[in-house]
Amino acid sequence: MKYRRLTRQQLEEMHVEFANFLATQKIDAQEWETLKREKPQVAEEEIDIFSDLVWEGVLAKVEFLENVSANHMHLFHLTSKEMKLISVKVNNPEVDLRTQEGFSWFKRNFQGDFVDYLTASKAYSDDPNQDKFELIEQGGQITKGALYRWFDDLIGEQ
Repeated sequence: MKYRRLTRQQLEEMHVEFANFLATQKIDAQEWETLKREKPQVAEEEIDIFSDLVWEGVLAKVEFLENVSANHMHLFHLTSKEMKLISVKVNNPEVDLRTQEGFSWFKRNFQGDFVDYLTASKAYSDDPNQDKFELIEQGGQITKGALYRWFDDLIGEQ
């Protein structure tokens, strides 16, 4: 398995896609039940293969990730050639960016002395999807990139 198995909830949400996947393997509903009962390891392998296929599709399309902690925001733009990062650090221990109050404070003070910015870029390894997956496993959330674009515009104007 290249990535990780989809959660039970994710598999349930994708039951139609999973059924279609099984059909491409020439496994119908009755045979699937038999596999689960008599050859559970084979059934597990089919779930793992399906999970990797889903991850490959998602990772190929993801463009933006956000990883927000109490005093940091790591905003990624995943281009075709490299990973671009805008890192924001809040140097005020009373502020937690994960809360409405903390983010409101940040919006009012983003240009103040208590906020530092850093930008960087990094080329992908030989496996860009694996690089993206690792960022997700470290807490990155797939987004549409509004926050990244806002910061990119802000930093570009300076």
